Amino acid sequence: MSQVFEPNREFSRDARIKNMCEFKELRLQAEEDFEGYWDKMAKEKIDWFEPYDTVLDESNAPFYKWFNGGKLNVTHQCLGRHLKTRKNKAAIIWEGEDGSKRIITYLQLYYRVNRLANLLKNKFNIKKGDRVVLYLPMIPEAAFAMLACAKIGAIHSIVFGGFSADALRDRVQDAQAKLVITADGAFRRGKPYMLKPVVDEALKEGCECCSKVLIVQRNFEDIDYVPGRDYVYNEMIMNESQHCDPEPMDAEDPLFLLYTSGSTGKPKGVQHSSAGYILWAQYTMEHVFDVKENDTFWCTADVGWITGHTYIVYGPLAMGATTIMYEGVPTYPDVGRWWKMIEEHRVNQFYTAPTAIRLLHKLGQDEPAKHDLSSLKVLGTVGEPINPDAWMWYYNEIGGGKCSIVDTWWQTETGGHMITPLPGATPIKPGSATFPLPGIMAEIIDEDGNPTPKGEKGFLCITKPWPSMIRTIWGDPDRFVKSYFGDCKKDGKPVYFSGDGAMYDDDGYIIITGRTDDVINVSGHRLGTAEIEAVLGHHVNVAEVAVVGKPDAIKGECIFAYIVLKGEDTIGEEIEMIQELNKLITKEIGNIAKLDGILFVPGLPKTRSGKIMRRILRSIAKSEAITQDTSTLEDPSVVTTIEKLFNR
Repeated sequence: MSQVFEPNREFSRDARIKNMCEFKELRLQAEEDFEGYWDKMAKEKIDWFEPYDTVLDESNAPFYKWFNGGKLNVTHQCLGRHLKTRKNKAAIIWEGEDGSKRIITYLQLYYRVNRLANLLKNKFNIKKGDRVVLYLPMIPEAAFAMLACAKIGAIHSIVFGGFSADALRDRVQDAQAKLVITADGAFRRGKPYMLKPVVDEALKEGCECCSKVLIVQRNFEDIDYVPGRDYVYNEMIMNESQHCDPEPMDAEDPLFLLYTSGSTGKPKGVQHSSAGYILWAQYTMEHVFDVKENDTFWCTADVGWITGHTYIVYGPLAMGATTIMYEGVPTYPDVGRWWKMIEEHRVNQFYTAPTAIRLLHKLGQDEPAKHDLSSLKVLGTVGEPINPDAWMWYYNEIGGGKCSIVDTWWQTETGGHMITPLPGATPIKPGSATFPLPGIMAEIIDEDGNPTPKGEKGFLCITKPWPSMIRTIWGDPDRFVKSYFGDCKKDGKPVYFSGDGAMYDDDGYIIITGRTDDVINVSGHRLGTAEIEAVLGHHVNVAEVAVVGKPDAIKGECIFAYIVLKGEDTIGEEIEMIQELNKLITKEIGNIAKLDGILFVPGLPKTRSGKIMRRILRSIAKSEAITQDTSTLEDPSVVTTIEKLFNR
């Protein structure tokens, strides 16, 4: 789709960056005086306890250091400094699946964080630098725990509540965590599910480092308690003081660890620093979402992922905004749940995943019209490129044709947005992440480090450091260098390689073509799965699609697609649809990309955060046994269903 959508003029008038001239001026400032640009930003946005000596230390690249000598506390940045002007403002609005609500003001949040910080220090002997694993559902106590750790200088490591006991054990062991904070359980699709038994299983053996477990009673379910190890948060917290001084932290002190998936080996503990990370969280909230004083911001992610870290907790609170936390799924009790919440809470910025958009489009495309969504000013997407059809529905039906859609590209390792439209300035092309943010030197280069011509795919690299970048892999600096700085060079020097392929269009817009390892080699031709999926997604009857490589005796690999159709009455038209889809592929890409196999399925294997588990689909296509952990899937039974359909 080549259509360009200009920003809403009324919105642009009040935006921080009002047009492309202002955007280009900021980019030019950063290019001409890189350190000066970030010096200005750091002094403007962070409430320093002590000033820093240097902006950027590159003496031990790629172990870059930002704002050396400076001291701060991230919790003060998110809470303490707001108390004079925002103490009675809602900081967190929480809504459970059953409709129950909790509104927590900045002053109340400040007191709750202080009580938990004191509990960690006084009862569990947690000190600066100690690691605390959080295995919690989407409840306010998850935010309390993150901020309480930051308050006293402990390093939190959140493990997504859908991970198995083995995955939890791996992360506790690698971080050598002293304490696990969990809950008895939570609710999903209207039914309770248990977390504490998973912790019990994880700590059975091999986790001698962790001697204590703190349990939030969310469901008040009957669970086993281990004497001398397990403690109840609800009972202990009321005995703690609501006053706690923040621990002064060096700019480069670790704030948190967040582990990437360990399904293909030992999990990687991505380590983020204090100053650079919180600066970036605030910088991107201001630039990308244009959040203002009285805005209500809703990111639908889980706090167990980086999106939840940056855009549910740290970013909105650093801005002094109101952030929404929602416990459950978008389809409970019906597909209008999210739109009802936007109407009720008068949400201004809404940030979600393309997977969720496609799901809601498929199941309830007329539902948004039943709700008043006029409060929305900016829409966002995260996690994967959004296909044009879903983009148009999002733009017209959710945004009313007036809200810019910021299609954000970034990673766990980057800490926050890197390439994205700016809502008041950037003319948007559906399917394009558009341009790097001011201060981000992103380039698409070939294997020799040369810039790629327009229309030609290359490797997406960041050629200069940035404040919120990953500092190392916890306990494994060699793996850090090899994983991120071992593949691409620019002017003979290693640069950060994102692992993604990309290309420039004729106007210099960046189009993400997918992971470079999500590539199918058909008769010697390398084809990106994201590109093929985007074309198939154009078909009017296709709701979702995932493309993988399948072994072929002649071609080496052939292209195999798993397709979820819209509605049920199209199943009988499968043969006709196969022909139509291949015509579409031939037209958009060429005969080389024609599908050799299609399986129509009722759904795709996805994690609860919406990520499609393509490794599982590749295994099925290769007739291999499923060895991956399926416990993290939203619906593990879909794997069995797909296997039966494939083998019939």
